[in-house]
Amino acid sequence: MTRTPVVVAVLAVLGAGCATRGNVREVRADLDALRSDVSLLRQAHDEHARETSRSLTDLRALETRVRDLGAGLGDTAQAVGRLGQNVGQVQEELKQVRGQLAERPVQAAAPPPREERPPREAPVTRQPAAEAAYAHALATFRAREHGQAVLEFLDFLAKYPRHALAANAQYWIGEAYYVQRDYRQAIMEFLKVLDLTSPNGKAADALLKIGLCYANLRDPSRAHQTWERVISEHPDTEAAVKARGFLRARRTTR
Repeated sequence: MTRTPVVVAVLAVLGAGCATRGNVREVRADLDALRSDVSLLRQAHDEHARETSRSLTDLRALETRVRDLGAGLGDTAQAVGRLGQNVGQVQEELKQVRGQLAERPVQAAAPPPREERPPREAPVTRQPAAEAAYAHALATFRAREHGQAVLEFLDFLAKYPRHALAANAQYWIGEAYYVQRDYRQAIMEFLKVLDLTSPNGKAADALLKIGLCYANLRDPSRAHQTWERVISEHPDTEAAVKARGFLRARRTTR
């Protein structure tokens, strides 16, 4: 009877010991898992910190670029503003010059173009409006506004087709295409001069330029024929003198 309690006590002590060791293992496992979680959290925190640092660096760089772009845009706007003012001033000055030309009374025929002889016009009824329009168109040509000059000369011809300066106006249309190196169109326009009566001898000048057009188009045969025509049809003109010079130059270079 006395041995039974002792056995029970021993079994209880052994059971308690086993339970304690089991609990220790569980605690150790939990600690290991916790350490692993903490390590992962630390790694995640460090990575987040690095990402945050990079983001701040990129943000500062972006802010710097935005400031630089803003400054550049400001300078560009100022430059555009100054350019616009300059263009406006030039346009206003040109407008004033054109107004003065249009209002200036014309005492004689417009100044002769390059390569043309002094005017020898027959007495005609004065037409101040027509002469002013011609002078304005010629000023536009000499300002190198060739397209606008063509339009103004065409308008002159439409309004004053029988004016003594009609052949001159047509000649300058051909000249406008010539200086733009549109030699084929220039030939067509210069040929129209031959159909207009001109007391200024514009037919000789037009023929001379037609020869130059053919020369630039690398058609020396037609150029030669045209200059020969200048000499035969208009022997006493300055154009004939130049045509002879062109022909001599061609013979020399052969």
